[in-house]
Amino acid sequence: MSILVLAIGLVLVVEGLALALAPSRMEDLLRAMAAIDPAMRRTLGLGAMAVGVALVGVARHFGA
Repeated sequence: MSILVLAIGLVLVVEGLALALAPSRMEDLLRAMAAIDPAMRRTLGLGAMAVGVALVGVARHFGA
């Protein structure tokens, strides 16, 4: 459970940093995402999740 809380905290730090340092760029990114077909956004999201799960697995393997 502590790994999950750590992961969520790190995501919030990265997201907050992006919003704090480049808010106008984030607006551009959101507009670009809105222009992408929903099926493609879903595929990108699933791909990102798969990469994230793999990275967590690698981190747990080499960290333990």
